[in-house]
Amino acid sequence: MVDYNFERFLYSQIKRRNLIIGAGALTGLAIASQFSNLRALAQVKFSNYPFTLGVASGEPDPTSVVIWTRLAPEPLNGGGMPPVNVPIQWQVATDANMKNVVAKGTEIAIPELAHSVRVEVNGLQPQRWYWYQFISGTEASPIGRTRTAPRRESNISKLAFALASCQHYEQGYFTAYKYMAQEDLDLVVHVGDYIYEGGIGANTVRQHNSSEIMTLDDYRNRHALYKTDLNLQAAHAAFPWIVTWDDHEVENNYANDISEIDNEPDQDPQVFRQRRAGAYQAYYEHMPLRPFSRPSGPDMQLFRRLSFGKLATFHVLDTRQYRTDQPCGDGTKERCPDNFNPEATITGKRQEDWLYRGLDNSSAEWNIIAQQVIVAQRDTTPGEGATFSMDKWDGYLASRDRLVRFFEQRKPSNPVVLSGDLHNNWAADLKADFNKPESATVGSEFVCTSITTGGDGADTNPTVQAYLPDNPHIKFFNNQRGYVRCVLTPTNWQSDFQVMSNVTTQSGTISTRASFVVENGRPGVQQI
Repeated sequence: MVDYNFERFLYSQIKRRNLIIGAGALTGLAIASQFSNLRALAQVKFSNYPFTLGVASGEPDPTSVVIWTRLAPEPLNGGGMPPVNVPIQWQVATDANMKNVVAKGTEIAIPELAHSVRVEVNGLQPQRWYWYQFISGTEASPIGRTRTAPRRESNISKLAFALASCQHYEQGYFTAYKYMAQEDLDLVVHVGDYIYEGGIGANTVRQHNSSEIMTLDDYRNRHALYKTDLNLQAAHAAFPWIVTWDDHEVENNYANDISEIDNEPDQDPQVFRQRRAGAYQAYYEHMPLRPFSRPSGPDMQLFRRLSFGKLATFHVLDTRQYRTDQPCGDGTKERCPDNFNPEATITGKRQEDWLYRGLDNSSAEWNIIAQQVIVAQRDTTPGEGATFSMDKWDGYLASRDRLVRFFEQRKPSNPVVLSGDLHNNWAADLKADFNKPESATVGSEFVCTSITTGGDGADTNPTVQAYLPDNPHIKFFNNQRGYVRCVLTPTNWQSDFQVMSNVTTQSGTISTRASFVVENGRPGVQQI
Protein backbone atom coordinates (compact mmCIF):
# COMPACT_ATOMS: atom_id res chain seq x y z
CA MET A 1 0.00 0.00 0.00
CA VAL A 2 0.99 3.67 -0.16
CA ASP A 3 3.41 4.68 2.55
CA TYR A 4 1.36 7.50 4.08
CA ASN A 5 -2.24 8.60 4.53
CA PHE A 6 -2.50 10.69 1.39
CA GLU A 7 -5.76 12.45 2.04
CA ARG A 8 -4.66 13.67 5.48
CA PHE A 9 -1.32 14.68 4.06
CA LEU A 10 -2.78 16.58 1.10
CA TYR A 11 -5.41 18.49 3.00
CA SER A 12 -2.94 19.51 5.68
CA GLN A 13 -0.50 20.75 3.06
CA ILE A 14 -3.05 22.85 1.22
CA LYS A 15 -3.58 24.87 4.41
CA ARG A 16 0.06 25.84 4.69
CA ARG A 17 -0.21 29.49 3.70
CA ASN A 18 2.44 31.24 5.77
CA LEU A 19 5.79 29.93 4.65
CA ILE A 20 8.18 32.88 4.66
CA ILE A 21 11.12 32.78 2.30
CA GLY A 22 14.14 35.04 1.93
CA ALA A 23 13.68 38.15 -0.16
CA GLY A 24 16.41 37.11 -2.56
CA ALA A 25 15.02 33.68 -3.28
CA LEU A 26 12.42 34.79 -5.81
CA THR A 27 14.13 37.63 -7.62
CA GLY A 28 14.05 35.98 -11.04
CA LEU A 29 14.47 39.27 -12.95
CA ALA A 30 17.13 38.06 -15.35
CA ILE A 31 15.26 34.83 -16.03
CA ALA A 32 12.04 36.65 -16.79
CA SER A 33 13.51 38.57 -19.71
CA GLN A 34 13.99 35.27 -21.54
CA PHE A 35 10.26 34.55 -21.47
CA SER A 36 8.43 37.80 -22.08
CA ASN A 37 8.81 41.55 -22.32
CA LEU A 38 6.67 41.92 -19.21
CA ARG A 39 8.32 42.76 -15.89
CA ALA A 40 8.87 39.95 -13.40
CA LEU A 41 7.87 40.59 -9.82
CA ALA A 42 10.45 40.20 -7.07
CA GLN A 43 7.78 40.12 -4.36
CA VAL A 44 4.29 38.76 -4.81
CA LYS A 45 1.18 39.46 -2.78
CA PHE A 46 -1.79 37.40 -3.91
CA SER A 47 -5.44 38.32 -3.42
CA ASN A 48 -6.12 34.75 -2.26
CA TYR A 49 -4.24 31.48 -1.92
CA PRO A 50 -2.71 31.02 -5.39
CA PHE A 51 -2.38 27.21 -5.57
CA THR A 52 -6.13 26.58 -5.70
CA LEU A 53 -5.72 24.05 -8.53
CA GLY A 54 -3.25 21.86 -6.71
CA VAL A 55 -0.20 20.22 -8.23
CA ALA A 56 0.36 17.43 -10.71
CA SER A 57 3.11 15.40 -12.33
CA GLY A 58 3.40 13.26 -15.43
CA GLU A 59 5.39 11.86 -18.33
CA PRO A 60 7.82 9.79 -16.22
CA ASP A 61 10.97 8.40 -17.74
CA PRO A 62 13.94 6.80 -15.94
CA THR A 63 15.70 10.05 -15.04
CA SER A 64 13.07 12.78 -15.27
CA VAL A 65 9.47 13.72 -14.69
CA VAL A 66 7.29 16.77 -15.33
CA ILE A 67 5.84 18.65 -12.35
CA TRP A 68 3.04 21.19 -12.81
CA THR A 69 1.06 23.90 -11.07
CA ARG A 70 -0.79 27.09 -11.92
CA LEU A 71 -1.14 30.34 -9.99
CA ALA A 72 -4.87 31.03 -9.78
CA PRO A 73 -6.02 32.96 -6.70
CA GLU A 74 -9.38 33.49 -8.44
CA PRO A 75 -9.58 30.27 -10.45
CA LEU A 76 -13.02 30.79 -12.01
CA ASN A 77 -12.35 34.39 -12.98
CA GLY A 78 -9.47 33.98 -15.41
CA GLY A 79 -7.14 33.03 -12.58
CA GLY A 80 -7.11 36.43 -10.94
CA MET A 81 -3.47 37.17 -11.80
CA PRO A 82 -2.12 40.49 -13.10
CA PRO A 83 -0.53 40.42 -16.61
CA VAL A 84 3.02 40.11 -15.33
CA ASN A 85 5.65 37.41 -15.02
CA VAL A 86 5.84 35.73 -11.63
CA PRO A 87 8.75 33.57 -10.43
CA ILE A 88 7.86 30.26 -8.81
CA GLN A 89 10.41 28.35 -6.80
CA TRP A 90 10.23 24.55 -6.97
CA GLN A 91 11.95 21.74 -5.17
CA VAL A 92 12.04 17.94 -5.31
CA ALA A 93 12.93 15.73 -2.35
CA THR A 94 13.25 12.05 -1.53
CA ASP A 95 10.98 12.35 1.52
CA ALA A 96 7.43 13.52 2.16
CA ASN A 97 8.59 16.23 4.57
CA MET A 98 10.79 17.83 1.89
CA LYS A 99 13.93 17.59 4.05
CA ASN A 100 16.27 15.82 1.61
CA VAL A 101 16.01 18.11 -1.42
CA VAL A 102 17.74 16.69 -4.49
CA ALA A 103 16.66 19.24 -7.13
CA LYS A 104 15.41 22.80 -7.04
CA GLY A 105 15.13 25.89 -9.16
CA THR A 106 12.97 28.80 -10.27
CA GLU A 107 10.46 28.80 -13.11
CA ILE A 108 8.68 31.86 -14.49
CA ALA A 109 4.89 31.77 -14.67
CA ILE A 110 3.89 33.90 -17.64
CA PRO A 111 0.44 35.28 -18.48
CA GLU A 112 0.66 33.81 -21.99
CA LEU A 113 0.31 30.38 -20.36
CA ALA A 114 -2.22 31.48 -17.74
CA HIS A 115 0.56 31.52 -15.11
CA SER A 116 0.91 27.76 -15.34
CA VAL A 117 4.35 26.21 -15.07
CA ARG A 118 5.75 22.83 -15.97
CA VAL A 119 9.23 21.81 -14.92
CA GLU A 120 11.13 18.95 -16.51
CA VAL A 121 13.05 17.74 -13.49
CA ASN A 122 16.15 15.89 -14.70
CA GLY A 123 18.91 13.93 -13.03
CA LEU A 124 16.60 11.73 -10.96
CA GLN A 125 17.09 8.07 -10.05
CA PRO A 126 15.07 5.43 -11.91
CA GLN A 127 12.07 3.68 -10.39
CA ARG A 128 11.75 5.61 -7.18
CA TRP A 129 9.32 7.92 -5.43
CA TYR A 130 9.93 11.66 -5.08
CA TRP A 131 7.99 14.51 -3.49
CA TYR A 132 7.74 18.04 -4.87
CA GLN A 133 6.44 21.48 -3.96
CA PHE A 134 6.13 24.99 -5.39
CA ILE A 135 6.57 28.31 -3.56
CA SER A 136 5.62 31.79 -4.72
CA GLY A 137 5.73 34.89 -2.59
CA THR A 138 4.87 33.78 0.92
CA GLU A 139 2.68 30.90 -0.27
CA ALA A 140 3.49 27.21 -0.60
CA SER A 141 1.65 24.68 -2.70
CA PRO A 142 0.51 21.28 -1.47
CA ILE A 143 3.23 18.64 -1.65
CA GLY A 144 2.83 16.17 -4.47
CA ARG A 145 4.30 12.74 -4.95
CA THR A 146 5.66 11.33 -8.19
CA ARG A 147 7.62 8.34 -9.46
CA THR A 148 10.22 7.84 -12.16
CA ALA A 149 10.09 4.96 -14.62
CA PRO A 150 12.52 2.05 -14.43
CA ARG A 151 15.48 1.84 -16.79
CA ARG A 152 14.48 0.62 -20.22
CA GLU A 153 16.66 -2.45 -19.89
CA SER A 154 15.33 -3.30 -16.42
CA ASN A 155 13.52 -6.53 -15.68
CA ILE A 156 10.81 -5.33 -13.31
CA SER A 157 8.36 -7.62 -11.54
CA LYS A 158 5.25 -5.42 -11.51
CA LEU A 159 3.61 -2.27 -12.85
CA ALA A 160 0.31 -1.01 -11.43
CA PHE A 161 -1.81 1.81 -12.81
CA ALA A 162 -5.39 3.08 -12.94
CA LEU A 163 -7.27 3.68 -16.18
CA ALA A 164 -9.81 6.55 -16.11
CA SER A 165 -11.90 8.72 -18.43
CA CYS A 166 -15.03 10.85 -18.77
CA GLN A 167 -15.51 13.06 -15.72
CA HIS A 168 -18.58 15.24 -16.23
CA TYR A 169 -18.58 17.77 -13.39
CA GLU A 170 -22.33 18.27 -13.39
CA GLN A 171 -23.29 14.60 -13.32
CA GLY A 172 -21.56 13.46 -10.16
CA TYR A 173 -18.87 13.85 -7.55
CA PHE A 174 -15.31 12.75 -8.28
CA THR A 175 -15.28 10.44 -5.27
CA ALA A 176 -13.69 7.67 -7.33
CA TYR A 177 -10.50 9.73 -7.32
CA LYS A 178 -10.48 9.71 -3.53
CA TYR A 179 -10.30 5.93 -3.60
CA MET A 180 -7.83 5.94 -6.47
CA ALA A 181 -5.46 8.16 -4.47
CA GLN A 182 -5.38 5.49 -1.76
CA GLU A 183 -4.39 2.70 -4.19
CA ASP A 184 -0.93 1.17 -4.49
CA LEU A 185 -0.22 2.46 -8.00
CA ASP A 186 2.73 3.62 -10.05
CA LEU A 187 0.75 5.97 -12.29
CA VAL A 188 -2.65 6.95 -13.71
CA VAL A 189 -3.63 6.77 -17.39
CA HIS A 190 -6.43 9.12 -18.46
CA VAL A 191 -7.83 8.54 -21.96
CA GLY A 192 -10.01 11.57 -22.45
CA ASP A 193 -13.02 13.74 -21.64
CA TYR A 194 -11.17 15.40 -18.78
CA ILE A 195 -13.63 18.29 -19.06
CA TYR A 196 -17.00 18.75 -20.76
CA GLU A 197 -17.65 21.75 -22.92
CA GLY A 198 -21.42 22.11 -22.45
CA GLY A 199 -23.33 24.80 -20.61
CA ILE A 200 -25.24 24.76 -17.34
CA GLY A 201 -27.62 21.84 -17.06
CA ALA A 202 -30.88 21.61 -15.16
CA ASN A 203 -31.37 19.40 -12.11
CA THR A 204 -27.71 18.44 -11.94
CA VAL A 205 -25.66 17.35 -8.94
CA ARG A 206 -23.49 20.46 -9.31
CA GLN A 207 -23.22 23.05 -12.05
CA HIS A 208 -20.86 24.24 -14.72
CA ASN A 209 -19.63 27.79 -14.46
CA SER A 210 -20.83 29.16 -17.81
CA SER A 211 -22.72 28.50 -20.99
CA GLU A 212 -21.02 26.34 -23.64
CA ILE A 213 -17.36 27.23 -23.81
CA MET A 214 -15.94 28.64 -27.04
CA THR A 215 -12.93 30.87 -26.32
CA LEU A 216 -9.53 30.39 -24.70
CA ASP A 217 -10.74 32.19 -21.56
CA ASP A 218 -13.80 29.93 -21.45
CA TYR A 219 -11.71 26.77 -21.67
CA ARG A 220 -9.30 28.05 -19.01
CA ASN A 221 -12.15 28.70 -16.59
CA ARG A 222 -13.69 25.29 -17.27
CA HIS A 223 -10.41 23.46 -16.65
CA ALA A 224 -10.02 25.47 -13.48
CA LEU A 225 -13.50 24.51 -12.30
CA TYR A 226 -12.73 20.82 -12.71
CA LYS A 227 -9.35 21.14 -11.04
CA THR A 228 -10.82 22.77 -7.95
CA ASP A 229 -12.24 19.35 -7.05
CA LEU A 230 -10.13 18.14 -4.11
CA ASN A 231 -10.56 14.45 -4.96
CA LEU A 232 -9.18 15.06 -8.44
CA GLN A 233 -6.35 17.08 -6.89
CA ALA A 234 -5.60 14.18 -4.55
CA ALA A 235 -5.21 11.69 -7.40
CA HIS A 236 -3.00 14.12 -9.33
CA ALA A 237 -0.82 14.72 -6.29
CA ALA A 238 -0.50 11.00 -5.49
CA PHE A 239 0.89 9.69 -8.80
CA PRO A 240 2.30 10.78 -12.15
CA TRP A 241 -0.29 10.81 -14.94
CA ILE A 242 -0.19 9.93 -18.63
CA VAL A 243 -2.97 11.85 -20.40
CA THR A 244 -4.58 12.03 -23.79
CA TRP A 245 -7.76 13.76 -24.88
CA ASP A 246 -10.97 12.71 -26.60
CA ASP A 247 -13.68 14.99 -27.97
CA HIS A 248 -15.19 16.93 -25.06
CA GLU A 249 -11.93 18.74 -24.37
CA VAL A 250 -13.01 20.68 -27.48
CA GLU A 251 -16.51 19.69 -28.64
CA ASN A 252 -18.56 16.50 -28.75
CA ASN A 253 -17.73 14.23 -31.70
CA TYR A 254 -15.56 16.71 -33.56
CA ALA A 255 -13.34 15.23 -36.27
CA ASN A 256 -10.11 17.04 -37.11
CA ASP A 257 -11.25 20.54 -38.13
CA ILE A 258 -14.88 19.52 -38.63
CA SER A 259 -17.32 20.61 -35.96
CA GLU A 260 -20.15 18.37 -34.81
CA ILE A 261 -22.45 21.07 -36.17
CA ASP A 262 -20.54 21.55 -39.42
CA ASN A 263 -23.77 22.16 -41.33
CA GLU A 264 -24.18 25.56 -39.67
CA PRO A 265 -22.73 28.57 -41.53
CA ASP A 266 -20.71 29.85 -38.57
CA GLN A 267 -18.97 26.50 -38.09
CA ASP A 268 -16.79 26.36 -41.18
CA PRO A 269 -13.42 24.63 -40.61
CA GLN A 270 -11.52 27.90 -40.20
CA VAL A 271 -13.85 29.11 -37.46
CA PHE A 272 -13.71 25.74 -35.75
CA ARG A 273 -9.91 25.68 -35.89
CA GLN A 274 -9.92 28.92 -33.90
CA ARG A 275 -12.03 27.26 -31.25
CA ARG A 276 -9.80 24.19 -31.32
CA ALA A 277 -6.72 26.37 -30.86
CA GLY A 278 -8.13 27.85 -27.66
CA ALA A 279 -9.16 24.44 -26.37
CA TYR A 280 -5.77 22.89 -27.11
CA GLN A 281 -3.97 25.80 -25.48
CA ALA A 282 -6.01 25.48 -22.28
CA TYR A 283 -5.52 21.70 -22.23
CA TYR A 284 -1.75 22.11 -22.45
CA GLU A 285 -1.79 24.77 -19.73
CA HIS A 286 -3.53 22.43 -17.30
CA MET A 287 -1.79 19.10 -17.95
CA PRO A 288 1.64 17.83 -16.85
CA LEU A 289 2.85 17.40 -20.42
CA ARG A 290 6.36 17.92 -21.70
CA PRO A 291 7.10 21.18 -23.56
CA PHE A 292 7.23 19.44 -26.95
CA SER A 293 3.41 19.19 -26.70
CA ARG A 294 2.94 22.97 -26.54
CA PRO A 295 0.41 23.72 -29.29
CA SER A 296 1.04 25.84 -32.32
CA GLY A 297 -2.33 27.38 -33.05
CA PRO A 298 -4.83 24.54 -33.60
CA ASP A 299 -2.14 21.84 -33.78
CA MET A 300 -0.68 19.92 -30.84
CA GLN A 301 1.63 16.90 -30.64
CA LEU A 302 0.06 14.39 -28.26
CA PHE A 303 0.83 10.90 -29.56
CA ARG A 304 3.96 9.59 -27.89
CA ARG A 305 5.58 6.56 -26.27
CA LEU A 306 6.55 5.86 -22.66
CA SER A 307 8.48 2.79 -21.56
CA PHE A 308 8.58 1.02 -18.19
CA GLY A 309 11.58 -1.28 -18.30
CA LYS A 310 11.23 -4.40 -20.39
CA LEU A 311 7.78 -4.98 -18.93
CA ALA A 312 5.59 -2.43 -20.73
CA THR A 313 5.49 0.29 -23.35
CA PHE A 314 2.59 2.72 -23.66
CA HIS A 315 1.81 3.83 -27.21
CA VAL A 316 -0.43 6.86 -26.54
CA LEU A 317 -2.71 7.83 -29.43
CA ASP A 318 -4.78 10.84 -30.49
CA THR A 319 -7.83 9.72 -32.48
CA ARG A 320 -9.42 13.18 -32.73
CA GLN A 321 -6.96 15.61 -34.28
CA TYR A 322 -6.21 13.69 -37.49
CA ARG A 323 -9.33 11.64 -38.26
CA THR A 324 -11.50 12.06 -41.32
CA ASP A 325 -15.14 12.95 -40.81
CA GLN A 326 -17.36 10.26 -39.33
CA PRO A 327 -19.00 8.25 -42.12
CA CYS A 328 -22.70 7.92 -42.82
CA GLY A 329 -23.47 11.22 -41.08
CA ASP A 330 -22.20 10.08 -37.66
CA GLY A 331 -24.56 8.55 -35.11
CA THR A 332 -25.38 4.86 -34.64
CA LYS A 333 -26.81 3.30 -37.79
CA GLU A 334 -26.44 0.71 -40.53
CA ARG A 335 -23.28 0.74 -42.55
CA CYS A 336 -23.02 2.89 -45.67
CA PRO A 337 -20.41 2.89 -48.48
CA ASP A 338 -18.26 5.46 -46.65
CA ASN A 339 -17.64 2.87 -43.92
CA PHE A 340 -15.49 0.97 -46.40
CA ASN A 341 -13.56 3.93 -47.80
CA PRO A 342 -9.89 2.89 -47.74
CA GLU A 343 -8.86 6.55 -47.42
CA ALA A 344 -10.90 7.09 -44.26
CA THR A 345 -8.75 7.13 -41.12
CA ILE A 346 -9.20 7.52 -37.39
CA THR A 347 -5.51 8.16 -36.66
CA GLY A 348 -4.11 9.82 -39.77
CA LYS A 349 -1.37 8.14 -41.80
CA ARG A 350 1.59 9.70 -39.99
CA GLN A 351 0.40 8.56 -36.58
CA GLU A 352 -0.59 5.12 -37.87
CA ASP A 353 2.86 4.58 -39.39
CA TRP A 354 4.44 5.77 -36.14
CA LEU A 355 2.36 3.27 -34.16
CA TYR A 356 3.31 0.32 -36.36
CA ARG A 357 7.00 1.23 -36.33
CA GLY A 358 6.91 1.43 -32.56
CA LEU A 359 5.14 -1.90 -32.20
CA ASP A 360 7.57 -3.53 -34.60
CA ASN A 361 10.58 -2.20 -32.69
CA SER A 362 9.21 -2.79 -29.20
CA SER A 363 11.00 -5.27 -26.95
CA ALA A 364 8.45 -4.89 -24.13
CA GLU A 365 6.45 -7.87 -22.86
CA TRP A 366 3.24 -5.79 -22.92
CA ASN A 367 2.45 -3.30 -25.68
CA ILE A 368 -0.27 -0.97 -24.38
CA ILE A 369 -2.21 1.16 -26.85
CA ALA A 370 -3.80 3.93 -24.77
CA GLN A 371 -6.44 5.70 -26.83
CA GLN A 372 -9.97 7.01 -26.80
CA VAL A 373 -12.78 5.01 -28.43
CA ILE A 374 -13.52 1.29 -28.44
CA VAL A 375 -11.74 -0.76 -31.09
CA ALA A 376 -13.82 -3.94 -30.76
CA GLN A 377 -16.87 -4.25 -32.98
CA ARG A 378 -20.24 -3.57 -31.33
CA ASP A 379 -23.34 -4.51 -33.28
CA THR A 380 -25.99 -2.65 -31.28
CA THR A 381 -29.04 -4.26 -32.92
CA PRO A 382 -30.19 -7.58 -31.45
CA GLY A 383 -30.86 -10.40 -33.89
CA GLU A 384 -31.38 -9.56 -37.55
CA GLY A 385 -29.80 -6.42 -38.91
CA ALA A 386 -26.79 -4.55 -37.60
CA THR A 387 -26.03 -1.01 -36.46
CA PHE A 388 -22.74 0.51 -35.36
CA SER A 389 -21.44 3.73 -33.81
CA MET A 390 -19.81 5.76 -36.54
CA ASP A 391 -17.67 7.73 -34.06
CA LYS A 392 -15.78 4.60 -32.91
CA TRP A 393 -13.35 2.34 -34.77
CA ASP A 394 -16.53 0.67 -36.07
CA GLY A 395 -16.89 3.70 -38.32
CA TYR A 396 -13.38 3.43 -39.72
CA LEU A 397 -13.17 -0.14 -41.00
CA ALA A 398 -10.02 0.36 -43.07
CA SER A 399 -8.14 1.69 -40.02
CA ARG A 400 -9.33 -1.18 -37.83
CA ASP A 401 -8.67 -3.82 -40.46
CA ARG A 402 -5.08 -2.61 -40.75
CA LEU A 403 -4.69 -2.67 -36.96
CA VAL A 404 -5.97 -6.21 -36.40
CA ARG A 405 -4.13 -7.44 -39.50
CA PHE A 406 -0.92 -5.96 -38.09
CA PHE A 407 -1.54 -7.75 -34.78
CA GLU A 408 -2.15 -11.01 -36.64
CA GLN A 409 0.76 -10.82 -39.06
CA ARG A 410 3.49 -8.93 -37.20
CA LYS A 411 2.61 -10.36 -33.79
CA PRO A 412 3.81 -7.59 -31.45
CA SER A 413 4.18 -8.94 -27.93
CA ASN A 414 0.88 -8.93 -26.02
CA PRO A 415 -1.02 -5.99 -27.54
CA VAL A 416 -3.60 -4.62 -25.10
CA VAL A 417 -5.84 -1.69 -26.07
CA LEU A 418 -7.10 0.69 -23.37
CA SER A 419 -10.13 2.82 -24.21
CA GLY A 420 -12.76 5.06 -22.63
CA ASP A 421 -15.58 7.21 -24.03
CA LEU A 422 -18.52 4.80 -23.62
CA HIS A 423 -19.28 5.49 -19.91
CA ASN A 424 -19.44 1.73 -19.31
CA ASN A 425 -17.00 -1.04 -18.42
CA TRP A 426 -16.19 -3.52 -21.19
CA ALA A 427 -13.70 -6.36 -21.72
CA ALA A 428 -13.28 -7.83 -25.18
CA ASP A 429 -11.19 -10.03 -27.40
CA LEU A 430 -9.86 -8.38 -30.55
CA LYS A 431 -10.52 -10.66 -33.53
CA ALA A 432 -8.84 -11.00 -36.89
CA ASP A 433 -12.39 -10.89 -38.33
CA PHE A 434 -15.14 -9.77 -35.98
CA ASN A 435 -17.77 -11.26 -38.27
CA LYS A 436 -16.23 -14.71 -37.85
CA PRO A 437 -16.15 -15.65 -34.16
CA GLU A 438 -13.93 -18.61 -35.00
CA SER A 439 -11.20 -16.30 -36.40
CA ALA A 440 -7.99 -15.78 -34.46
CA THR A 441 -7.95 -13.67 -31.31
CA VAL A 442 -5.13 -11.18 -31.94
CA GLY A 443 -5.32 -8.84 -28.96
CA SER A 444 -7.25 -7.75 -25.88
CA GLU A 445 -9.19 -4.61 -24.98
CA PHE A 446 -10.29 -3.06 -21.69
CA VAL A 447 -12.69 -0.10 -21.73
CA CYS A 448 -13.05 1.90 -18.54
CA THR A 449 -16.33 3.40 -17.48
CA SER A 450 -16.68 7.07 -16.61
CA ILE A 451 -15.70 8.75 -13.38
CA THR A 452 -19.14 10.45 -13.30
CA THR A 453 -20.63 10.82 -16.78
CA GLY A 454 -24.05 9.22 -16.90
CA GLY A 455 -24.72 9.55 -13.20
CA ASP A 456 -25.01 6.57 -10.87
CA GLY A 457 -25.77 3.98 -13.52
CA ALA A 458 -26.58 0.37 -12.63
CA ASP A 459 -24.92 -3.00 -12.74
CA THR A 460 -26.36 -3.71 -16.16
CA ASN A 461 -28.44 -2.19 -18.95
CA PRO A 462 -31.26 -4.15 -20.63
CA THR A 463 -30.67 -2.52 -24.01
CA VAL A 464 -27.02 -3.57 -24.04
CA GLN A 465 -27.74 -7.02 -22.62
CA ALA A 466 -30.09 -7.63 -25.54
CA TYR A 467 -27.36 -7.24 -28.15
CA LEU A 468 -24.42 -8.84 -26.33
CA PRO A 469 -25.19 -12.31 -27.80
CA ASP A 470 -24.56 -10.79 -31.23
CA ASN A 471 -21.04 -9.84 -30.08
CA PRO A 472 -19.50 -13.04 -28.69
CA HIS A 473 -16.03 -11.46 -28.52
CA ILE A 474 -17.32 -9.09 -25.79
CA LYS A 475 -16.79 -10.86 -22.48
CA PHE A 476 -17.98 -8.26 -19.97
CA PHE A 477 -20.25 -5.24 -19.66
CA ASN A 478 -21.12 -3.12 -16.62
CA ASN A 479 -22.87 0.24 -16.35
CA GLN A 480 -21.54 1.67 -13.06
CA ARG A 481 -19.03 4.47 -12.60
CA GLY A 482 -15.41 4.09 -11.47
CA TYR A 483 -12.05 3.12 -12.98
CA VAL A 484 -9.99 0.07 -13.90
CA ARG A 485 -7.00 -1.00 -11.81
CA CYS A 486 -4.41 -2.77 -13.95
CA VAL A 487 -1.52 -4.82 -12.54
CA LEU A 488 1.09 -6.23 -14.92
CA THR A 489 3.75 -8.87 -14.30
CA PRO A 490 5.97 -10.71 -16.79
CA THR A 491 3.49 -13.60 -16.84
CA ASN A 492 0.06 -11.96 -16.80
CA TRP A 493 -2.05 -8.82 -16.82
CA GLN A 494 -4.94 -8.38 -14.38
CA SER A 495 -7.66 -5.74 -14.74
CA ASP A 496 -9.98 -5.10 -11.79
CA PHE A 497 -13.11 -3.11 -12.58
CA GLN A 498 -13.53 -0.80 -9.58
CA VAL A 499 -17.11 0.50 -9.40
CA MET A 500 -18.86 3.13 -7.30
CA SER A 501 -22.08 2.49 -5.40
CA ASN A 502 -23.15 5.97 -6.51
CA VAL A 503 -21.67 9.28 -7.62
CA THR A 504 -24.65 11.58 -7.07
CA THR A 505 -23.80 11.81 -3.38
CA GLN A 506 -20.41 12.28 -1.78
CA SER A 507 -20.77 9.13 0.31
CA GLY A 508 -20.40 6.60 -2.50
CA THR A 509 -18.29 3.52 -1.78
CA ILE A 510 -16.13 1.47 -4.11
CA SER A 511 -15.84 -2.26 -4.76
CA THR A 512 -14.38 -4.67 -7.30
CA ARG A 513 -17.13 -5.69 -9.72
CA ALA A 514 -15.10 -8.15 -11.86
CA SER A 515 -11.53 -9.12 -12.65
CA PHE A 516 -9.99 -10.34 -15.90
CA VAL A 517 -6.56 -11.60 -16.83
CA VAL A 518 -4.55 -11.78 -20.03
CA GLU A 519 -1.81 -14.39 -20.03
CA ASN A 520 1.54 -13.61 -21.60
CA GLY A 521 1.55 -15.09 -25.08
CA ARG A 522 -2.18 -15.84 -25.10
CA PRO A 523 -4.27 -12.97 -26.50
CA GLY A 524 -7.78 -12.54 -25.18
CA VAL A 525 -9.39 -11.82 -21.82
CA GLN A 526 -10.34 -14.42 -19.22
CA GLN A 527 -12.54 -13.72 -16.22
CA ILE A 528 -11.31 -14.86 -12.82
